[in-house]
Amino acid sequence: MCIVSRHFRFARIALMAGLLFTGTAMAPAYAIDPPYQADMERLIEVLGSLYFLQPLCNAGEEDWRAEASDLIAMDQPVDDRRERLVGAFNAGYQAYARSYRSCTPSAHEAMERLLIEAEHAARGLNTRFTE
Repeated sequence: MCIVSRHFRFARIALMAGLLFTGTAMAPAYAIDPPYQADMERLIEVLGSLYFLQPLCNAGEEDWRAEASDLIAMDQPVDDRRERLVGAFNAGYQAYARSYRSCTPSAHEAMERLLIEAEHAARGLNTRFTE
């Protein structure tokens, strides 16, 4: 497991723990997006991109689809929000599926940048909305 991936895993655990403890407090009484919706969508989109790129480049063993699924489940979104989060994951996957058929230096660089972005996004969500 690369260093960036390990850091992301720690940030993810912190985010999931925060969502677990504050999930009921963050659940909206109405179908109004929580203040972290855009950030959550971007994180899930990045995980979709990583889900495509990682096996292409034989880099690591993380199951980014399971990670995204766990985050969505912990958030307990209403159906509309769940659909948008799943759509963000699929958009992230498809964005790279259209561009890459093999692991090129560009694909590997994109994967490294996405890992860093995912780590920062997870830590940011945790810091701003769960601590």
